Amino acid sequence: MKDSLPFPRVTVLGAGAWGTALAQVAAAAGREVTLWALEPEVVEAVNAGQGNPAFLPGIALHQAVRATGDMAEAAKADVILAVPPAQHMRSVLKALRPHRSAFTPVVLCAKGVERSTLALMTDVLAAEIPEAGAAVLSGPGFAKDVARGLPTATTIASKDAALAGRIVATIGLPTFRPYVADDLIGAEIGGAVKNVIAIACGVALGRQLGDGARAALITRGFAELTRLGLAMGAKAETLNGLCGLGDLVLTCASLTSRNTSLGAALGEGRALKDVLGERRSVAEGAESAPAVVVLAAKHGVEMPICAAVDDIIGGRVGIDDAIKALLSRPFKAEGV
Repeated sequence: MKDSLPFPRVTVLGAGAWGTALAQVAAAAGREVTLWALEPEVVEAVNAGQGNPAFLPGIALHQAVRATGDMAEAAKADVILAVPPAQHMRSVLKALRPHRSAFTPVVLCAKGVERSTLALMTDVLAAEIPEAGAAVLSGPGFAKDVARGLPTATTIASKDAALAGRIVATIGLPTFRPYVADDLIGAEIGGAVKNVIAIACGVALGRQLGDGARAALITRGFAELTRLGLAMGAKAETLNGLCGLGDLVLTCASLTSRNTSLGAALGEGRALKDVLGERRSVAEGAESAPAVVVLAAKHGVEMPICAAVDDIIGGRVGIDDAIKALLSRPFKAEGV
């Protein structure tokens, strides 16, 4: 992997907080970086040297990052990091396909399950750009920390070891450390399910249920994540690693997480529509919860915490009733 050649030109599709942070990483690694943004005001701010105050305030961006709203221009890259919200990944890839070079690989950096189809992001890529070399970037990292250059480790998953090596060479830094895996399903399931569990942890925080309750939710939530991942063909070592357990612990442990903070607001008694209406950034767990529950049923996997979050988000069950239902479940062996 030491001999892998980096991709000189990197395009990041999606100028939210995480996309902007990844653009910062690629620029710090010495790459020529194009950041594609849907919002004209973001393009203008980035190119004027004002950073991205709409989605990543307080962070000065590297001078090598330039922004565009033109997909044809953005597609002129050697590798593409696709970072739109999971529910918009398909439309962004559709827009990319007519402009993308046949040899340009796509790294999927969104964490979620498409609600309408139950598709993972690799499934969406296979449907929209089937010829693209695919990789998944997932793992524990908050955008502000990554953009500031604080130490972070992540997973690059790909069936193509040579491609994974080139991605590591492209964005790897002493403070941004990618580890390679070949388990795409594990990387995706870890990233999608941990967001749902984080909402549950936030609810416990907002309801002041104590640190023990949150520890229990993380641990039992990890059991749910693992059951679904294994049922779908993931490897246990992937789920036990950075993009599974590592990402779950980080996301559930801090209000910096959009999903945990959403759950905390709900736990405090605020209405979902009011909380979401105040935000420009997406809490992926709220979008993925219904799909995760359906996937669980499809694969015969029990996921009571995720089901409770789905019921709360869907307005079918009140928070106190959902908590009571979880606490009233039968006692059983821990490994079951």
